[in-house]
Amino acid sequence: MMSEGPSISVSNLSKTYRILRREDRDTYAAEAVLKKLRLGKAKKVEHFDAIHNVSFDVPWGAVVGIIGRNGAGKSTLLKVINRITAPTKGRIELGGRVGSLLEVGTGFHPELTGRENVYLNGTLLGMRRKEIRERFDAIVDFAGTERFLDTQVKRYSTGMYIRLAFAVAAHLDSEILLVDEVLAVGDSDFQAKCLRKMREVARDGRTVLLVSHQLQTVSDLCNTALYLDQGRLVLHGTVEEAMEEYKRSFTRAAPMLKDAALRPGTGELRFTETAVADDITKPGNEVVVEFTVGANPGFGNRYHVSCFVNNEDGMVIAQCDSRVVDFWLDPSTDAQARVSLRTPWLKPGAYTVDLFIHAGGRALDIWEQACRFQVLPVSPYPHPTTPDGTDRGVVFPDFDYSQT
Repeated sequence: MMSEGPSISVSNLSKTYRILRREDRDTYAAEAVLKKLRLGKAKKVEHFDAIHNVSFDVPWGAVVGIIGRNGAGKSTLLKVINRITAPTKGRIELGGRVGSLLEVGTGFHPELTGRENVYLNGTLLGMRRKEIRERFDAIVDFAGTERFLDTQVKRYSTGMYIRLAFAVAAHLDSEILLVDEVLAVGDSDFQAKCLRKMREVARDGRTVLLVSHQLQTVSDLCNTALYLDQGRLVLHGTVEEAMEEYKRSFTRAAPMLKDAALRPGTGELRFTETAVADDITKPGNEVVVEFTVGANPGFGNRYHVSCFVNNEDGMVIAQCDSRVVDFWLDPSTDAQARVSLRTPWLKPGAYTVDLFIHAGGRALDIWEQACRFQVLPVSPYPHPTTPDGTDRGVVFPDFDYSQT
């Protein structure tokens, strides 16, 4: 039942984590025992403010985008609102029941089947079995996972899991829906289906909070937005205002992020150099990003890298993840490598490149706008036409027509 007043009221909210310095972390059990015996040598703890003194209200029926750079505190904010983690201080008032789709694995029990997890989620929301059963067919139809309903969800692919998890969150009787970036793992048809469903949820008077790096999604779906920077709420206003502030933040931060110590990530491995082979190019030309990763012989595990190409509006045009081509790097020596992007043909304009180092599910280095390049206003097609022949879409497709 929806309450009077705002659907979500957040007052002076903060979340602080205690972090051990790397040299104080115990690698082996023997090290922990020895350190216990060294009296008077306390471990040094750092404090990290993931969220700092955040306050805002959200009215019923609003679709609010939460945007900000990596490490801004977006996902932490959703977890605190959803009571997955407790705030260090501050207050949250919720006007109704909360359904959420956060990181993969949240809210489902891996040993239970899809069918059992639907009922489990409904029960946690305070629904009766009869109410869940009335919505069950709609959930299954939306998710398209009918064949696998009686399979344990630990056997599901990521896409299957996300489809069922979103269907449960959107169809069960929750007045507030929290959605993190996980929708990006679905295919384009399912993403469009989810966006339509979130619009329906808002039209019913319920509230949606959406975290996304895809600014086009935020622009299409949301009517207001929050912009977070380093755990602080910088702006709560229109989507256009939040996006402009988001874009300006990259310009301000780009020079500083050359200092690896200022970048997000664990720091166990870091990029030391990066560049685009040709910083001025033409549509259809290959884009080559070169980079160097410093060695850390003690790290042990191999790692992979991921490269994102973004247009001027902050939209991710392409992701080049080294895992999909089975490319891995060894941390024992400095690694010099490159990624070559041959398609799609990029339209004229300015582009930026984000680089990531990942291992064991952890982000070791996140270098946003590590480098940039310009695509000249030249058509890659053999025959000229009026502007309306090429002005739609975000890339130039390599296509042909033929008569059958």
